[in-house]
Amino acid sequence: MDHKTHSFASLNAFSTLLTDYLAEKPALKAFYNNGPRLENFKDQIASKSTFPATSRAVLQTVLSEQYAAIGAEMPAIDLRDENTFTVTTGHQLNIYTGPLYVIYKLVSTINLAHALQKAYPAQRFVPVYWMATEDHDFEEINHFFAFGSKYEWNTSQKGAVGRFNLSDFPKIPFRNEIFDKAYSEGKTLSEAVRIYMHVLFGAEGLVCLDADDARLKSIFAPIMEADLKQQVHEPIVRATTEKLEALGYKTQVSARPVNLFELTENDRVRLETGDSVDITQASPNVILRPLYQEVILPNLAYIGGPAEVAYWLQLKGIFDLHQVPYPILLPRNFAIVKTQKQAEKAEKLGLSLADLFKNKLALRRDFVAGRTTHQLDTAGETQALQPILAELAARAKAIDPTLEASVLAEQARWLKGLERLAKKLKRAEERNQGDEVRQVLALKEALFPTGEWQERHTNFLEFASDHPDFIHDLLQTFDPLHFEFYEITL
Repeated sequence: MDHKTHSFASLNAFSTLLTDYLAEKPALKAFYNNGPRLENFKDQIASKSTFPATSRAVLQTVLSEQYAAIGAEMPAIDLRDENTFTVTTGHQLNIYTGPLYVIYKLVSTINLAHALQKAYPAQRFVPVYWMATEDHDFEEINHFFAFGSKYEWNTSQKGAVGRFNLSDFPKIPFRNEIFDKAYSEGKTLSEAVRIYMHVLFGAEGLVCLDADDARLKSIFAPIMEADLKQQVHEPIVRATTEKLEALGYKTQVSARPVNLFELTENDRVRLETGDSVDITQASPNVILRPLYQEVILPNLAYIGGPAEVAYWLQLKGIFDLHQVPYPILLPRNFAIVKTQKQAEKAEKLGLSLADLFKNKLALRRDFVAGRTTHQLDTAGETQALQPILAELAARAKAIDPTLEASVLAEQARWLKGLERLAKKLKRAEERNQGDEVRQVLALKEALFPTGEWQERHTNFLEFASDHPDFIHDLLQTFDPLHFEFYEITL
């Protein structure tokens, strides 16, 4: 697996909020605590050193039981140990792992734990996958794309997706031992995901947590009660959001007066002001889920995508309210994977990764303009005409003021004619370079299927089928503290 990296700025594909955060711009300092640098984990460890022993004990028990339910032993860790800390990523329960970036998040988290272990050997660091078992947006996760096809699970089940049973899970037309085992032996979607994640990453120490557990909710209960009965969080998040937007940044989430759902047997129902509920059956929404995570885990860092980093920056105020240490935020590793043949094609066509990030119209236009030996625009002619047309307008006005409008109309017509001619020249040259243009667009489609980033669309099996060490090689390649985009060639 060969690779090179590119700065985020060079690709023009990442938000200013993310790049300014990584640059630790002073204007953003109020929205987080410790910045995303290895040396800052010393203070982060100290801030989390008072994590309650009782919470550690509950967490260890819950995790042990969840692994026992699938007939597996959790990785050899003891979260009751006061010197053991976690680093966490979270994601929905996509079938067959979903798009590539889910794998990238997990690899980034595992590698961060390994990097911390080297830097701080007196502590133990555990990578955690927070399974979004309480999510109810099933349409977002019920499919995956691989080998040019879409595979989908259609079910009438509703509510928290982690509780879905697998009785109507579809038969995928290609066989894979890991996933066949997971979906045949797991009783619920949550169990199936734990089974295959344990096979894929258990040897690397990854722990999968399903926080849909009344014992864990009991630890978080006082904060959920404050949200339900006093609506304390919405004004804090709104004020932070307004400050970020005043700085020119785009925000991701909006708080509600009540940021909870009630989990019933077959549904997830939004709670409103004045509702009452068994608080251990409540489910945090996107505003409170990060806080829930940090209350029940001895956690130091959260690894997420650009949108996740952005919405976490909206939430520091509610962490401060409850005196919960705010974790270090790190973006996951980002990558595009090319075959050797695709890499050679890009080199032959003179295409950089930045070129391929352009939309198809701009890519085609710039490619043709960069290769032509002809002058395709009429900017020079337009510039040359301007003084002549101005002189004509002035002359006409001097003879008869009513003629000026006619001259200006003719001027606009001539300039429009030059624009039309330039478009015809460009189209003609595109036809001259037709074979190469088709190759460029075919490569763009292969690496950005349906116009999406590859990592947001394609499943990892598309590469692992021919490269069985694909995940292992990613673990050897990604650096979670190197904030650049990886261009990988298999």
